[in-house]
Amino acid sequence: MELDPVILSRIQFAFVISFHIIFPAFTMGLAAWLATIEGMRLFTGNPLYRRIFDFWLKVFAVSFGMGVVTGIVMAFQFGTNWGVLAERTGSIQGPLLGYEAFTAFMLEATFFGIMLLGRDRVPPGFYFFACCLVSLGTMLSSFWILANNSWMQVPVGHEIVDGRIIPADWREIVLGPVMMVRWPHMLLAAFLTSAMSIASAGAWYMLRREHRPAAQVMLHWGLGLAAVLIPVQLFFGHLTGLYVLKHQPAKFAAIEARWQSQQPASEVLIAWPDEASQRNYFAIEVPRLGSFIASGNWTARETGLDAFPVDDRPPVVIPFFGFRVMVGMGLIMLGVSWFGNLLRWRGRLETTRWFLWGTFLSFPTGFIAVLSGWYTAEVGRQPWVVYGVLRTSDAVTPSLTTGDVLLSLTVYVLVYAVFGGFGTFYIYKLLRDGPVTAAEAIPNATASRPLAFADTAATATGSQTGAGGIDD
Repeated sequence: MELDPVILSRIQFAFVISFHIIFPAFTMGLAAWLATIEGMRLFTGNPLYRRIFDFWLKVFAVSFGMGVVTGIVMAFQFGTNWGVLAERTGSIQGPLLGYEAFTAFMLEATFFGIMLLGRDRVPPGFYFFACCLVSLGTMLSSFWILANNSWMQVPVGHEIVDGRIIPADWREIVLGPVMMVRWPHMLLAAFLTSAMSIASAGAWYMLRREHRPAAQVMLHWGLGLAAVLIPVQLFFGHLTGLYVLKHQPAKFAAIEARWQSQQPASEVLIAWPDEASQRNYFAIEVPRLGSFIASGNWTARETGLDAFPVDDRPPVVIPFFGFRVMVGMGLIMLGVSWFGNLLRWRGRLETTRWFLWGTFLSFPTGFIAVLSGWYTAEVGRQPWVVYGVLRTSDAVTPSLTTGDVLLSLTVYVLVYAVFGGFGTFYIYKLLRDGPVTAAEAIPNATASRPLAFADTAATATGSQTGAGGIDD
């Protein structure tokens, strides 16, 4: 593979967006969790919820800041690396990204200040209102970003005038059927990412025998939310697959590693696709299942990559494995959450240490699913940057040289390594310390009383939470 400006610009964009997306994927769900916890504190008056809220607010603040910084940097690339794309699609992408900044980001930034600094400066009801608006802002942000990306995946509601792509129907662009499938799919992915992270943190504290009352709430709520959302996510995932089959058949064939059209079509569970020979090695297949999954009957004809010109075919390896990694992470989340709730129903959740270890180790499943899903969607869209309208090779800035992109990519990698390293270490430090009380944060405050008394008091406080609050 020749490292020309197009390939290097794609690698640079992939690196930057991969680093960025993990933060909004986490903070969207975490903002909703914080609003829910604050609401429960207002409703019950239980100080344990305040303790949990204050702890996760710190994690949210760091993650939110890292997401903002990396998101701003990512936007620069439209002007530096993708000048033709910006010029030809700016009348559509510009307003969509602008709406994200002037509605969602302003909403988040304004009321996040109240969340962070206004606890003792505003009435409790207004503080809860601010938490809800921050959560709404994070979801609105994802709405505009997904509207932009969904239009690039399936461009609708536009016309081409003098080589420029201009809007013809904003309603179709923003609220089209593809967008209404992809946005819930992304929202659910974010909520599952946060749910598994929260449950994992609770399992970690249970294993360390620390912060047990708070850990119980995290474990129960996280696993409960994941158990409810996973089936819904699988349904929206299926709807996403149907839009790909209808609008991007070449991507669908690449995901299935289907080199030739088949009737009926088998489903390749796992294999090693070889693009050079256009065949699958070590394939494990289920006859006829591919036709049923795609078309709902067992004998339908399914299109293969041989139906498309070579220049219009996407790469196969990344979409093929990316899709299976995403589905695999979903199945792990399904198994962990459902089995965890079974153990909870039997009263054995907190005492089954091997399962607590499994829950703790499952914390990256949501992040991996989000990343692999985006790789599947974006690489599978190739060779188009705006599907069927503008090729990636034609969208790059004409004056860009290999040296320019190589230099900027190197700088991005070095800066992000330092920035991400410090941020990750600080989040780890917050998680290691856990949801300490004000007294625990001051070493001398508890030095005069026996440790057993402190543990007993904490356990008594935790007993007020009952089964852990999964009823919401």
